[in-house]
This record gives sequence, C-alpha cells and structure tokens, in this order.
Amino acid sequence: RVAPMGETLARQLRATFGEHPHVGDIRGRGLFWALELVAERKTKKPFEPSLRLHARIKQEALKAGLLCYPMGGTIDGERGDHVLLAPPFVIEPSQIEELVHKLSGSIESALQIN
Repeated sequence: RVAPMGETLARQLRATFGEHPHVGDIRGRGLFWALELVAERKTKKPFEPSLRLHARIKQEALKAGLLCYPMGGTIDGERGDHVLLAPPFVIEPSQIEELVHKLSGSIESALQIN
C-alpha cells in the first residue's frame, strides 16, 4: 500500500511544485517526502533565516488543517527551509490530493506575509 500511495504523492508533488520558483528540490521515498524552499531556484540560495519561513508555513498549514513538519536551519544549523511530509500509511488518493492542495496554499500564503 505504501509504494503505490508514495508514487501518487510523488507525482502530485512534482506536478504541483516541480517548476515552483521557490522549490529547490523535491525528494523522498514511499510516503516520506520533503520540499526544499529557496529564495532563488537557479542558485538554490536559501531564504534569510530572519524570515522564519518554516514557521510561517507551519502556521498557515495548521490554519488549513494540515499537519506537516516545516524545519529551519537545515543547511548549516541556521539557513535552509524544508517541509517534511509523512502522511499515514492508510492515506487515500483523494487525501493525497487534499494534502498537496493545502500544502501549496500554505506555502503561497507564507511567501506573501511580510
């Protein structure tokens, strides 16, 4: 069950975030995936730590009813923002679609906060 649901999650993450200007990498296996968030996609320059983008994403995700694991300092202990996804093994395809939709909205909202 994990393998086919993981493939569905991977496909949807890549379709939604594969060309996103602030997603530097999408990586994972099975139902354990992460998005690396960057200020500049081409150079993979990280966002400034003072923006606390990971905390903003967490706040927006919780408002949307999504539990995920945004983290900061993932490059050197100070710089770097990632969002880890680890849905339950019993997730359904419609829930994967909902997860990706809510994550997309949460990231977009977090990027708009000044």
